[in-house]
Amino acid sequence: MKRVITTICATLGFLLITGAVSSVCAEDNFTQADRERLVRMEATQTVFMQQVDKRFEELRSDMNSRFEQVDKRFEQVDKRFEQMTNMFYALSAIFTSLFVAVFGFAWWDRRTVLTSAKRAAREEAEGVAEDIRENMVTLHRLVEVLRKFAEKTPDLKELMTRAHLL
Repeated sequence: MKRVITTICATLGFLLITGAVSSVCAEDNFTQADRERLVRMEATQTVFMQQVDKRFEELRSDMNSRFEQVDKRFEQVDKRFEQMTNMFYALSAIFTSLFVAVFGFAWWDRRTVLTSAKRAAREEAEGVAEDIRENMVTLHRLVEVLRKFAEKTPDLKELMTRAHLL
């Protein structure tokens, strides 16, 4: 870019100088003042080109510093994106752990409740069976008493025979 502008400025300067020289030479009235004017013009052009070069150098250094700032900003964005990705993985791990813990607790609780319910049902059934045994013993004794009493009472004996208790 710098070379292009320098070339354009040099070409314009050359054209101006050659145009001025050719017009002056064509008239054959080329004087010392014209020569001095051309020297001043050449000096002005040299100063102008130096200023343009200086401005381009400043612009170039400014652009380089801005590009460095942009590069730093991209690095910061990359770091932030990496932090967000790590945070996402951490949150995923936390939610997975919570799910496993809740599922495990539910499974353990269900197993504990079922075990307790089975134990309670078994104990209840054993209690009922014990009550039935006690009632059976009581009924057996009652039938024995009635049989003994039926030996003395003919009406009761007939009733017990019909009920198949004798």
